[in-house]
Amino acid sequence: MTRDKVWLSSPHMGGEEARFVTEAFETNWVSPVGPHIHAFEEALATYNKIPHCAALSSGTAAIHLALIMLDVNPGDEVICSSFTFSGSCNPIAYQGATPVFVDSETSTWNMDPALLEEAIADRRRKTGRKPKAIIAVHLYGTPARIEDIMAVARRHEIPVIEDAAEALGATYKGKPLGTFGDLGIYSFNGNKIITTSGGGALVSENEAWIKKARFLSTQARDPAPHYQHSEIGYNYRLSNICAGIGRGQMLVLDERVRQRRANFEFYTRELGSLPGLYFLPEPEHSFSNRWLTTVLIDPAGTHGVTREDIRLALEASNIESRPLWKPMHAQPVFKDAPSYVNGVSDRLFDLGLCLPSGSNLPAADRSLVAEIIKKKLQKA
Repeated sequence: MTRDKVWLSSPHMGGEEARFVTEAFETNWVSPVGPHIHAFEEALATYNKIPHCAALSSGTAAIHLALIMLDVNPGDEVICSSFTFSGSCNPIAYQGATPVFVDSETSTWNMDPALLEEAIADRRRKTGRKPKAIIAVHLYGTPARIEDIMAVARRHEIPVIEDAAEALGATYKGKPLGTFGDLGIYSFNGNKIITTSGGGALVSENEAWIKKARFLSTQARDPAPHYQHSEIGYNYRLSNICAGIGRGQMLVLDERVRQRRANFEFYTRELGSLPGLYFLPEPEHSFSNRWLTTVLIDPAGTHGVTREDIRLALEASNIESRPLWKPMHAQPVFKDAPSYVNGVSDRLFDLGLCLPSGSNLPAADRSLVAEIIKKKLQKA
């Protein structure tokens, strides 16, 4: 008999979500307007110590609206982390702009500030103008070298969109991620640290941008008794029901961070001393939410055992794991995009694996993951 699936990162309800959703049904707020949306926005803004928040249908929608706020248009260039999920950069193409990919550095696996500086200078030489924006990602919940990135951006007067889709609950020097840039985004997809089933948010100190984002996210309807539109809008607003789920999830966010960090601590304790395995330490001044626990598996130290060997061994026991993100500069769809590459993200993709990391991961399943990995390495 096949054992139950062990998922990489499944949704984890806290108990209060059903109450808020039931309230939405009972009051007939079953639409992309309603009191839960505003309450969820307030909870997110308060938690992240930032004044303005728009609850949206996805993190990708939030990045798209952020680019619109920054007046990114066809012919513009936007710098983006290469080592990320495609949702970080697809909205650049929505706007008819060109993504320019910048590789990672080894201390955080996020955008390399020195390579960012080089990319900006080179784009200016080649195009005669600077990139219109920078999208910096905090991957797997680990803070990027965000102060260094912001320093480069400020020197060149380029606005920053801070992609904290995977990093809600993480901080740098005590400041929540998503609040360093000109605009920040979060994701509440089903696999994230908290979920609204599908959803995202855009945050900023700039009230006008957030008001405009809300307007555009509801099809840009002008204030008139009939349906009138002077601008192109989008169907990007979060529903009141999903926002109700989000309100319940916010009540357990800190607990979810503790549970994810406990997973990382377990894996590093059980596997961190094995030859050829490497876990990313927490960078100085950083507090990671450890959304996913990731490990590098170097065949040079494991007698030839590869990341794929481990993944398939786990899969044989109905355990989901996943290679690290394939860099955007290596994706067929972006093969013609300019890129500034140092080999770091290519190596991470070749060696890296995401281990089951859900906040609801049973201890027995977690132990089984470690046992399978140990056995695979011992056989080698």
